[in-house]
Amino acid sequence: MQIAVLCPFINPVSLGYAEGVIEHLLGLKMKVLVDQQLHEGLETSDVKEQLQLFSSLDANTDYLICIGGDGSMLQAVTVVQDSNVPILGINTGRLGFLTSLQKESLNKGLQLLWDKKYRLVERTLLAVDLGKEQKLLGDFPYALNEISVSRKDTASLISVNASIDGKALTTYWADGLIVTTPTGSTGYNLSSGGPIVLPETPSLVMTPIAPHNLNIRPLVLPDNTEITLTVSGREDQHLLSLDSRLISLPHQSPIKIRKAPFTISTVEFNDTAFYTTLREKLYWGLDKRN
Repeated sequence: MQIAVLCPFINPVSLGYAEGVIEHLLGLKMKVLVDQQLHEGLETSDVKEQLQLFSSLDANTDYLICIGGDGSMLQAVTVVQDSNVPILGINTGRLGFLTSLQKESLNKGLQLLWDKKYRLVERTLLAVDLGKEQKLLGDFPYALNEISVSRKDTASLISVNASIDGKALTTYWADGLIVTTPTGSTGYNLSSGGPIVLPETPSLVMTPIAPHNLNIRPLVLPDNTEITLTVSGREDQHLLSLDSRLISLPHQSPIKIRKAPFTISTVEFNDTAFYTTLREKLYWGLDKRN
């Protein structure tokens, strides 16, 4: 079995768990791949000698184990891309909505993985087309959580003209606009008053950020919809974010958003199902009076 281990944000806690996972995998005689950053962060030389470096993954890799929080999982997506390698997230951060294991249950979770007692959750990504500005997005113009436009260098509102499948929808006067996948619905979208959507639901959500036209509400759309946005305002540029990646874009640049032609798979165990996550991480049903 060939396993890749990723730890995008090196800190003493995450690095300690990464070393433990790697030693566990090597003890099982598995082929272990790490990236250059993690390889340099490891301190045990005899362990480092048994590892292989990777810069990208192919279908020969059975799993990518990602150590960190939700931000680390978003970084893992840029590594996996369209290789179909499932991601197992180990949460050493705070909320950890995307991760499958808490660090306290690491040993139990790895045993469930080897015993094949899990299911794969297929997660939709968004693809962005910026036309002549496409080079600004690099070689991975996709987002797992959300794509958002927001104001830059100003306290004034921006205007976001939105079209759906070529038909005019409305103009948002707001701090910005979020287009989210079901996976991203529990992130920025939730903080901005948008709905929570189950990961497998074939939908996209458009949620304005602090809209001035108060009668406008979040909108749920089929996931085969093409959304076109153009932004205007008092400044020359606005911000465009793809998950944790941020770029500046000239006003009036058309932004086309659609479902990506591939999905990302994440490992889910029975005790980390989505409803359990809502109860435990968002405290649904918790009554502190009792």
